[in-house]
Amino acid sequence: MKTSVPGIFILRMPAYRTSPPRLAVELNPTDESGAPTKKRGLVLRSAAEFEEYRGLFQQERLPSLLKSVEVVNPVQPKRISSKTGDEVLQI
Repeated sequence: MKTSVPGIFILRMPAYRTSPPRLAVELNPTDESGAPTKKRGLVLRSAAEFEEYRGLFQQERLPSLLKSVEVVNPVQPKRISSKTGDEVLQI
């Protein structure tokens, strides 16, 4: 489900073995129409998990590592999606 913040979505996670159904937050960049650009984004299930990722994103060597990876990987062309009519949750 879309939210009022572009790139932040609510996911319904199904029950799995002993785990009950849950809601999760997905972070996924969007295109001009508000549709996700990746098949699956970063899924966060708790505030504690968010804090762990926040610490990883703040590592000072991460940007230089990503620039090195970009040099090796070929550039992928952007795809245009025309999906509309989704519900939007105000946050």
